[in-house]
Amino acid sequence: MRKGMILIADDDSAIRTVLGQALSRAGYDVRTTGTAAGLWQWVAGGEGDVAITDVVLPDESGFDLLPRIKRARPDLPVVVMSARNTILTAISAAERGAFDYLPKPFDLKDLTALVGRAMSARGRKRETDAQSDDSLPIVGRSPAMQEIYRAIGRLTQSDLTVTISGESGTGKELVARALHDFGRRKNRPFVAVSMAAVPKDQVESELFGHERGAFSGAINRGIGRFEQAEGGTLFLDEIGDMPQEAQARLLRVLQQGEYTSVGGRTPVRTDVRIIAATNRDLRQLIQQGLFREDLYYRLAVVPLRLPPLRERVDDIPDLARHFLRQVEAQGLPAKRFDADALELLKRHRWPGNVRELENLIRRLAVLHSGETITGSAVGDELRERERSSGASSDINGSLSAMVESHLAALFAAHGEALPPPGLYDRILEEIERPLLSICLAATRGNQIRAAQLLGLNRNTLRKKIRDLRLEVIRGLKTD
Repeated sequence: MRKGMILIADDDSAIRTVLGQALSRAGYDVRTTGTAAGLWQWVAGGEGDVAITDVVLPDESGFDLLPRIKRARPDLPVVVMSARNTILTAISAAERGAFDYLPKPFDLKDLTALVGRAMSARGRKRETDAQSDDSLPIVGRSPAMQEIYRAIGRLTQSDLTVTISGESGTGKELVARALHDFGRRKNRPFVAVSMAAVPKDQVESELFGHERGAFSGAINRGIGRFEQAEGGTLFLDEIGDMPQEAQARLLRVLQQGEYTSVGGRTPVRTDVRIIAATNRDLRQLIQQGLFREDLYYRLAVVPLRLPPLRERVDDIPDLARHFLRQVEAQGLPAKRFDADALELLKRHRWPGNVRELENLIRRLAVLHSGETITGSAVGDELRERERSSGASSDINGSLSAMVESHLAALFAAHGEALPPPGLYDRILEEIERPLLSICLAATRGNQIRAAQLLGLNRNTLRKKIRDLRLEVIRGLKTD
């Protein structure tokens, strides 16, 4: 017994054949067409249990056809395919009522699984709200970013609370703005506040406002961020830095939809969508007693993890060209990268993620007068950054990030040729030598205390001292 009828519209006959064979083997009846008119004829005639359509068809856009399909057959799931893998494509598909968006190229197993979900979800009607905005707030076509686009496309049509996690510089606020700008609250305020930037004793007043005389210096009533964001979206960045007292107040808002200003007595009803973001592990903060577990589950109704740039290196050329266009729009001459430059950019580890890449591209665009930015120019800038970071490294900076940056500059310096063999041992020695020297100096040469500090066996420490030919302070007891 066949599972149902699948309608496919794509102007590429090879794609129609492959999809038809794959779905037939999965137990479905399949009808294929190369035009929007052919698909519409079947839909209008009541045929099909799931429709799959490409965006670009010879007679009509799949996006233009979608609203008609949803009006005529609101229970018919429609899957949209597109080779234009941008966030706008995913959002446009969601806004026009598509069941899901499938970026090309795709795995046939993913297609079959998606059709199965569509079949089981028949009857679901999604709200549509046509949206025409040509801006692309997020750039990238990698599989990791496609998952983000699809999630954004689904979430724009809801008010679910979202927590965005990711390293610094991955674009968490851009995603939050996309959820707002393409969502149902787009005509209301978007208010962003970083918990790390607000003094801890002022967080509650910052968020919920205060009454006159609530504390020393409160000469007038203060409006909080919740009041500013009423009806819209409140983006709470670095939520892991929120103090415990403010966490309790925020939990009340999420549970009961109301808050009380500092010094106030009357609860205030609020209608605000909360989007939180963090570059820290909230579960670890919970174990340390620094973050409320009940608040975590209220905030992370839908968790989104943004991949670091090193996990989406194929997006780097698109991002680099995007930042060049931004600089050009600000009045600088148009520039381009040569192939060597793009390859060097892809090889760098980017501990600062997209923000670091943007900073470098802007610097290259300003400092290099030629029309083409070469691999040599990129390599020079990367090495200069390595030297600068080595001279002025922040004591609180990430050791792994500094090591990554050092290695990236090392590889960039060798161009196509790899560094000499023995890299692993050389890097270990570069780290071990200053580590042991500093620990021995801190313990005034006492190897027992230094071994305890390092978490090493005393004999192991002695061997390392010999192997590295370290000079131990004389005259101090070592046993």
